[in-house]
Amino acid sequence: MIGAGPVGLFSANFAHLHGLKTVTFDSLKEVGGQPKFLYPFKKIFDIPVFDQISGAHLVEQLKTATTDKTTFVLDHRVSSIQKQDSGFIVDDEFWVKSIIIATGTGSFAPKKFPLQLDTGAAARIHYFIKNPQEFANQTIGVFGGGDSALDWALELAEQTGTQVGLIHRRNEFRGLESSAQRLQNLKNVEVLTPYLPKSIAIRNNQLDVGLKLVGSTELIHKHFDQIIVAYGFRSNNSFVKKWGVNISNSQIAVTSEMKTSVPGIYAIGDAVTYPGRVPVIGLGFGEAQIAVTAIMRSLFPEKTLTIHSTSI
Repeated sequence: MIGAGPVGLFSANFAHLHGLKTVTFDSLKEVGGQPKFLYPFKKIFDIPVFDQISGAHLVEQLKTATTDKTTFVLDHRVSSIQKQDSGFIVDDEFWVKSIIIATGTGSFAPKKFPLQLDTGAAARIHYFIKNPQEFANQTIGVFGGGDSALDWALELAEQTGTQVGLIHRRNEFRGLESSAQRLQNLKNVEVLTPYLPKSIAIRNNQLDVGLKLVGSTELIHKHFDQIIVAYGFRSNNSFVKKWGVNISNSQIAVTSEMKTSVPGIYAIGDAVTYPGRVPVIGLGFGEAQIAVTAIMRSLFPEKTLTIHSTSI
């Protein structure tokens, strides 16, 4: 298994259910992928059973369920896959019969704040939030208009004594309208649209940020103790091409059985593309079941496969 995000964790668990031994690789030092590191507070609504669940809680549930059911190799970026007659050799060390790629949108790096920063200012600008309580009793600027920006602004607004400024370059937000409306109604949140950052400096131990009104020469200044940047992340799955796997518009092309162009290599989750696919985690869980079932049928064609189903 390449990728230890939610879909990768579920895949390892489902493979164990069918008696398969797995090794799960991830380039990060901890499991969880993007939901844990990029939007741990984001409410996810497409997981069956849960009306809503945060990214962090979802990962914790899956991690607990997968404990002792796979061998984790973390802080390890898979670089070499060599095809053999009966399987694959991964990084000249691990021999496996099949591979499932569950890397999501791939390796990710944050889109940077678009101003030149000196060392002092850079130390006050963040792209991840691990502990919202560290921002209590401060004035925080949140830049962005997607779900992550809205979720982080809401989370920070709940901290004691915190004032939040939400800055977006458009009047309309890309995130959930209900989240944007909640922020508009909070007394300790100031929503500033449509503005773009044009200058930044430290004055009186705060970040003095010049904000330009889009389509105008108007410039206003706001002061923040710290800034959270939620402009999104650049992702990349192109590394699989060196293994002979076909890519279509930066995603992995798969069949209805989640097979890639290389026999024995499967791909699932947001890493893949096929007609009609939508990028939701819940769908990735179903794709994991399809891939594992296909692997079982390929490895053990003589065996009657037991399918755990409510139809039986």
